[in-house]
Amino acid sequence: MQLHYQTLGDQTSGRAPLVLLHGLFGSGDNWGTVAKHFSQHYQVISVDLRNHGRSPHSDSQTYTEMADDLLELFDTLGLDRIHLLGHSLGGKVAMQFATQYPDKLEKLIVVDMAIRTYPDAYTHIIDAMMAVELSTMQSRSDVDKVLTSKIPHTMVRQFLLMNLIKLENNLTWRINLAALRANYPHLIQAVCEHTRYEKPSLFIRGERSDYVQDTDIEHIKTHFTNAQFASLATNHWVHAEQPQAFIEVVANFLESGK
Repeated sequence: MQLHYQTLGDQTSGRAPLVLLHGLFGSGDNWGTVAKHFSQHYQVISVDLRNHGRSPHSDSQTYTEMADDLLELFDTLGLDRIHLLGHSLGGKVAMQFATQYPDKLEKLIVVDMAIRTYPDAYTHIIDAMMAVELSTMQSRSDVDKVLTSKIPHTMVRQFLLMNLIKLENNLTWRINLAALRANYPHLIQAVCEHTRYEKPSLFIRGERSDYVQDTDIEHIKTHFTNAQFASLATNHWVHAEQPQAFIEVVANFLESGK
């Protein structure tokens, strides 16, 4: 599958490109500030995972398939070595790619995501989005009003509504909700439980988020043996809530050990 991607910056001699992977319901557009900053020093490639953004849709969505999608993209772009950074779902994809194709990586960065299986937190959101009769909606604000009762958090709704587009004057969801609904039980499963990754890796967690707990850190250390850890005063959206602090932590890691 040929994934959609956006590139900022030029290939710099001696520096591997930095590839950014978004989370569930997201797209490469989510990395605006971070991508713009690092494009001053690296070629930055913001990827849309399958069934997200402008990438193709598929009925199947396993971590192995998503890692293979990335490999196909890197082969198409002629990239032998990269830095890979993923948030949430993108963090699990990044871990899968790192353990599946370790020779392709220089450094791995995982943002607010652990290895373990997670509880079902989003099926009700997918169901709410699928239940909206878009043919009767004229605008995003119309959809927002319909979603309010099922998804009361305004910021969550605004994030989800970024996936609304107009095609031939009709509103439609850009993400493949049916496939995400069908594959979600797999997406919340653990990854990398039977593998080890020994290259440099950085795990960044939000101090107010419950996605990465102290027990998760010990678990991660057993599989990512050269891992470093950092915490920022945020919830789950670490890079969006504290962009400058996030950029500083990532930059220090990328520049270290050269």
